Amino acid sequence: MRVGAVILTLWLIIGVVAAAQRGYFKGDDTNCAKTSNTLITIAAGPLNYLGVNPQVECNPEVPQPSK
Repeated sequence: MRVGAVILTLWLIIGVVAAAQRGYFKGDDTNCAKTSNTLITIAAGPLNYLGVNPQVECNPEVPQPSK
């Protein structure tokens, strides 16, 4: 069990480093896409360095006001 916890911790630390290198923690503008991309990059961890580039688009269908 300890080995799994150590591997998971290292995996997430590498993911945080990858997100920081991509600049996801800079700036005050936060939106659905930026938050989602940050979380997915952290979860992907070392896969980011193997070419995985997770991206999420948040384009919700919002009803338009009546005219």
